This record gives sequence, structure tokens and C-alpha cells, in this order.
Amino acid sequence: MLNFPLDKKKKHVTKCHVTHGKMSHLDPKQIPIKKKPFSAILRHKFIQRIELVIPEELYVTIEEKFFTKHHTSPNYCRVIIPLLALLERDFFNEYIKKGLSSIFVVPFLFPSSPLFFTDSVCFLVGNILMLSEGRIGAENVYLLKDGKLSLHLDKQSYESAGLVGKPENDKAERYLKNRWLVEIDLRCPSMQHGKKGFDRIVYAFENVLKNPVTWLFCDLGSSNLVSDPLDKHFPVKKTAIPQVTRDVIVQIPSLKPPIATDPEFNTDFYYYAMELHEWFSLVMLDSPRINKDDEIDPVLSRYSPPGQTSVARLVKVVWRGFIPPPWIHRLFVEVFLATPREQWFTINVCGFPETVLGESKDSMILKPANKSREYVLWETI
Repeated sequence: MLNFPLDKKKKHVTKCHVTHGKMSHLDPKQIPIKKKPFSAILRHKFIQRIELVIPEELYVTIEEKFFTKHHTSPNYCRVIIPLLALLERDFFNEYIKKGLSSIFVVPFLFPSSPLFFTDSVCFLVGNILMLSEGRIGAENVYLLKDGKLSLHLDKQSYESAGLVGKPENDKAERYLKNRWLVEIDLRCPSMQHGKKGFDRIVYAFENVLKNPVTWLFCDLGSSNLVSDPLDKHFPVKKTAIPQVTRDVIVQIPSLKPPIATDPEFNTDFYYYAMELHEWFSLVMLDSPRINKDDEIDPVLSRYSPPGQTSVARLVKVVWRGFIPPPWIHRLFVEVFLATPREQWFTINVCGFPETVLGESKDSMILKPANKSREYVLWETI
């Protein structure tokens, strides 16, 4: 393999950080959020795809709990509105300002499960996620999370809007791509109709950033409002229904991490993490290179699964849509607690593209088959 020199001037180089550790005892009522691997899931702003890879025998065990009518899939909607609609009194007060004072208790994902707790997760009423269409770095894109509105603008739109922002790119690239980022905390006490700073934002949305755009909208509270401010914009409601692929017969390598006491642990773990990440990537791409009966001319492909392999039957479950990170956080804990210690599973979380090249933040977590609470985490940033 050729080793091309790294361009040190480019700071936005995709990197993959690998963490190998053990989790402490998991209390479903007090799930960790700051420790890995849980923090790796919650650090995502917006998630478009979840991939769960499990052995066939494990799927048979947990199918009734997770993939039947009792399972609550994440809901979201697609709506076409201008930026100004976010500042309308009904929408602004219900979905943004109310998040400061009210708390809504969300039930557990699987009400029929013995692990059901009504006091497990709390979300703020009015806490919503919104993402507009477009490519960051090439078009004007708007994001709303935790009451903070981020506007990714080109130079002309930024100067015409008259809002205070900062360069989106590094100083070395500022003159190559004139992109600007404006961040507005709509939950700030000064953000009220009639205030001078707020009226400046309204003016920019009325006269400059006035074109309607397509948004993905997700209400984390999932509150049933008598009069939903979004209904007058005729949103298209959607549900991220899991797609199950069974009878995937593959050649699987050893998933057991190397022992830390070995003298060659650093080298062994480096190749273990690299080769296993590549193998799981091929599983999620439905590549025939890992199939049991794969035969291909070595001129076209020289890939083979690493180390000693065995034949296994896998099941792949995929969710696609506009999925909130807290939902995936809870799903991971549910699957982990329901999985016997002698079984393994992998969950892969893919975010939306965050650069003009389509790069996104991904996280993959492997729970190996052993009696300890080991995990291996790959974070692509």
C-alpha cells in the first residue's frame, strides 16, 4: 500500500479514534450520559441511520421485545416553512420558550418489556430538533437544537442579513470559501418580541433569508398538543420503521480483543481495530466479499476476512430517518441489557453530512461475547 504524505495544512482530515474499555453496572433508571460509549452517541447533533448487527440466535431471543408492534419507532416529519415561521408567537412560545420551565416524562421504549420504567428519561417540553435541506459548505443550511439556531451562510447572505457571526472555515481557507456561521440562542431571556436584538433577527428573516425551505422536524417531548402550531404548515409525518435483513451467512473473524498484558498489545490492538472496522463496514455495505461462498478473481479484489474465520448467520436491522440521539441512547442500553453475556452485537450510528464533501460523524460500538462488560468503540470525526 502506498503511503501518501499528509497535508498538514488541512485540519479537516477524517480521523477514527478507538476506545477499548469496560462498563460499570447499568441501572436503567440512571443511565450514564457522560462516560463512553454513551457519550459517543449523545454527541451527535442529528442522526440519519442506525445499523444493528446481531447473530441469528440473539435475534430470535429479542425479536419479540424489540421488533414487534410493542416497539416504539421514532417519529418525525417533513415540512416546508421559512425561517420567519420559527419566530411566530405560537411556534416560538410552544416549541422553544417552553423548554425553559416545563419537564415532560417520556416512557420507556418498550412498554411490554420487564425493563419498563416510567421515570426513566426526561425531556424538556418544547425541545425540538430541526434541520433544513442543503449541503453545509455549499448552500445556506439552518439547524435548530436545544433552542440554539445555527445559520450556515454564504458571504452575500451574511452581509445582507446584518447579523453577527464568525467565519465558518479556518483562517487559511477563509479567502477560498467565504462561509459564515451565525449562532442565535433563542432561549436567551432577551429573545422576546419587541426587543431590539430580536427585531433585528425578524428583519433579517423577513427581508433576506425569506425563502421557504424544507425542514426535518422532530419533537423530543412528543407532546400531544390540542392545537399544534405546526399543523397549519401541513407537515408530512413519517416513522423510522426498522428494516430487518435475515439469513446473512458470512465468514466472521474473531471478535475477541487482544489481551492487554501481551507484550505486543499495542500492535495487535491496532490491527484488530483496523481490520474489524473494515469487516463490519463491509457487512453494513452488503458486500459479497464476506459471504461464505464468495469467489472472485484476485485481480479484482484481494480482500479476505482477517485471521481465523468461522461461518455465522447474522441479522441486520436498519433504521433510516431523522432520529434523535436520546432515542438511540436508550435503544443501545435496552439491547445491551437484553443480550446474554455469551452473545455479541454491534450498533453503528451515522450522522448527517457536515461538510461539502459529505463527511459525517459516525460511531460504532461492539459488545464482545464474554462475561465482562467490555466494549470497543470506533468514533469517526
